[in-house]
Amino acid sequence: MITFAYVFKCYLYFDMKETKIEPVCEVEIVDPQKVLETKKKISNVDQVLEMADIFKLLGEPTRLKIVLSLINSELCVCDLAAAMEANVSTVSHQLRLLRNARLVKYRKEGKMVFYSIDDNHIADTIKKIKEHTEE
Repeated sequence: MITFAYVFKCYLYFDMKETKIEPVCEVEIVDPQKVLETKKKISNVDQVLEMADIFKLLGEPTRLKIVLSLINSELCVCDLAAAMEANVSTVSHQLRLLRNARLVKYRKEGKMVFYSIDDNHIADTIKKIKEHTEE
């Protein structure tokens, strides 16, 4: 048997696109089954922290530009730096951070080092976020 807890409150939420405050509801209804299912989704603290670190990395514009540049491409540091109008040492430093988080990988060919996305999960996620911003 599912029991619901009723708590009377007034909630306001800030709509970032509209930049205005709108009321959401005056009654809070708690469904214990949904709460239990949700707790299972967020119970792995290490995983949540690792995911947060990835979002932090991608939240920096230079690193996000690098990842966007590497989707379906393999580029050397010099090409990335030229495309981003940044210096090689800056791009190299950002690539190291992305590589440590397993977001990008590299391969050597003679004296050249080429970078690419480490796996399709990252590329697919970035593509979906990009599509979302284009809506």
